[in-house]
Amino acid sequence: MLNFRHLYYFWVVTKEGGFARAAERLEMAVQTISAQVRELEKALGHQLLKPAGRGVALTEAGEVAFARAEAVFHIGQAIAEEVREAANHKVVRLSVGFSDGISKLAAHAMLSPILATPSLRLVCHEGEVKQLLAELAMHHLDLVLAGQSAPNSSNLRLTSERLVQSPVAWYGPAALVRKADVAEFPESLGRLPVLLPTSHSALRFSLDRWFETEGLRPRIVGEFEDSALMAVFAARGLGVFPVSQLGASDLALMHGLRLLGHSPGVSEEIHAIRSRRGQHHPLVVQLLDSARG
Repeated sequence: MLNFRHLYYFWVVTKEGGFARAAERLEMAVQTISAQVRELEKALGHQLLKPAGRGVALTEAGEVAFARAEAVFHIGQAIAEEVREAANHKVVRLSVGFSDGISKLAAHAMLSPILATPSLRLVCHEGEVKQLLAELAMHHLDLVLAGQSAPNSSNLRLTSERLVQSPVAWYGPAALVRKADVAEFPESLGRLPVLLPTSHSALRFSLDRWFETEGLRPRIVGEFEDSALMAVFAARGLGVFPVSQLGASDLALMHGLRLLGHSPGVSEEIHAIRSRRGQHHPLVVQLLDSARG
């Protein structure tokens, strides 16, 4: 079996950038740590570190080993924290991943039913769907909210469910909405400055098809991965922007935004993706029951 003590010394050496700094951190002799790392390299059959100036750098094999070591010791730290929290009966932990194309305003609205949970510790991650699903399969996350369903893969053993299909409306700062004739919407989007999600968002794809159907060429002045950031820029006068009805419930936090019009046939979808273990998390169950209702 792999010697995890050897792996730990290798991990510390890499984090510290050299044997001397690792020895100082671990309060051990440089020669001892060096010998332990050589034992790891011998066990794995490949060189993991190479000299780099006064320190060391990772070989290609070392980069793979270090990435796995990061995951191993991250899990080790999480185990200690979760055991301590469980023993104290104080903290209820929920780790949620948000795909980078999903509306963060809508995501906040989705989580609102559990935000008043006593002693809640909510951990939110954002990233590409593929990366988040890998984290979910390794049980680093309890739930992933994405704009698309999980791919059919027996290896990941994930289940997904569409929770929301929310219609989309347009909002903007009061000054711009007053200037636009609401009766001329959506033609007015050709004259107003428009903010949109970036092209990797599923909502952007739906909007582009709607623009084409309506014969619109919007004057795009900004593109945003984060819908909350887009709302902030809109509230400061940069332009008008689309948001799902679900996300619009949070727009009261942005003073001065007014409804401009609706995009019939355009909606934002949110899918809940879970591993088998995540199906039994009480807060995940609560979130899904609330969304279905």
